[in-house]
Amino acid sequence: MVKLGDKILTKKAHPCGSNEWTVIRTGADIKIKCSGCGRIVMLTVTELEKRIKKVL
Repeated sequence: MVKLGDKILTKKAHPCGSNEWTVIRTGADIKIKCSGCGRIVMLTVTELEKRIKKVL
């Protein structure tokens, strides 16, 4: 499972071209921030687990 501050790689790239994200909030929902453009996205735990390729 991911922890606060973890860097993750997603299977599919964000429209900005980056596929590296930083976890900025955990709980029932997880908030992640794109390392390329700074966009913040909130996903449920199950949605995020499907999208994760690797935890750095």
